[in-house]
Amino acid sequence: MKRNRIAGIVGLLLCLFPLSSTAQKSAYEEIAANRFLCGSNHLDYDNYPAKTPLTPAPKGYEPYYLTHYGRHGARWLLGDGEYSGPMNVLRKAAEQDKLSAKGAEVLKQLEKFYPTTLKRLGDLTTVGERQHHGIGRRMVRNFPEIFKRRNVSIDARSTVVVRCILSMTAECEELAAANPTARIHNDVSEAFQYYLNAPWPKLLGEQNRRGTSIRQENRKRWTHPERLMSVLFTDEEWAKDSVDANGFMRSLFYIANNMQSHDTDIDLLSLFTNEELYDLWRIKNVDWYLSYGAAPQTGRVMPFSQAALLRNIIQTADTVRNVQATLRFGHEVCVLPLACLLELGDCGISVDNLDELDQKWRNYNIFPMACNIQLVFYRPTKGKTGEILVKALLNEREMSLPVAPYSYPYYRWHDLRGYYLKKLNDFEAKLY
Repeated sequence: MKRNRIAGIVGLLLCLFPLSSTAQKSAYEEIAANRFLCGSNHLDYDNYPAKTPLTPAPKGYEPYYLTHYGRHGARWLLGDGEYSGPMNVLRKAAEQDKLSAKGAEVLKQLEKFYPTTLKRLGDLTTVGERQHHGIGRRMVRNFPEIFKRRNVSIDARSTVVVRCILSMTAECEELAAANPTARIHNDVSEAFQYYLNAPWPKLLGEQNRRGTSIRQENRKRWTHPERLMSVLFTDEEWAKDSVDANGFMRSLFYIANNMQSHDTDIDLLSLFTNEELYDLWRIKNVDWYLSYGAAPQTGRVMPFSQAALLRNIIQTADTVRNVQATLRFGHEVCVLPLACLLELGDCGISVDNLDELDQKWRNYNIFPMACNIQLVFYRPTKGKTGEILVKALLNEREMSLPVAPYSYPYYRWHDLRGYYLKKLNDFEAKLY
């Protein structure tokens, strides 16, 4: 009993002051040490820092249900112009003999890679498939009481987007391989879109537009292309007249980040200094925070884009009687606001001064490729009595939750359920 009280106090402190890498290093230092982090939503799940061991279940408890929402794995970029745009700028410079040796090298790399993108825009890559196989294997290893149970029921659903469907398939292949008796049901339908990838209510669209001018201003403030232009082009005046330097730099940055979604030796991140990577990442960090975080600048309401998803999670958990799992597959535009809505760790914090945002909130901690949220439910072992407990994992890392813990990282489901339903009901009362 004494141990549980002490653990409860520690857990409460973690809720108030959540531990994260942000308490140890600045975002600039983290990106300088691991340049892949500047990729934001293009970050390879496996390029993220090492996961920590999970806390054992409280004495007398065992896991019996896992409910999940996960993003598809690594993919090609979504639009042809994201590849051809920067490539065509370099081609134009080459035709006019304005390209440096380094510029010619970059053009050669882009032209080598471009054919792989044809008819593959937005598709899952082999890296993305590998990410989900790894997640599936670790689910079994972390929770064998669920996934190794004979005839366990696993319900897996995906949005209608092919990369999400294939991500679901990869993960379920691992679950089936680990337990041939598992009864896995895969389903894909427009009927699930209302919670797997919900449309925004009108209010959210209006609030989101409030951040437009802030986004535009930060793009101007934090894009500094002068050095890069001098590296790639031989004629400074020509480059000023012929190239949208800011847009070109950001486009090249996006391609450079997305290369970690492929098994390739092409390295474009080396074109950028640590300062440039940090500044370009800051643009995206603010963009994503305004669009999906609990930003006061947009009324703190954007996480409620996932209200239907959270209600589905609660309603589904209410129906569970036997050992089982519910898996959902979709997009980062759902994982990020859901993490904020659930208030996992410091995901749902409100930051007034966006110049200080990266000191408190970093997008790469939330939504790499294949990012996922797992809520794991625990019940007393046979012959014992007690409350249902739950713990939350964000990208397989234990997170604090917004109520007093039973024994960190475990929380009473009754408390969490009541907290979230009140939060949803209060918001929806404003809508109608």
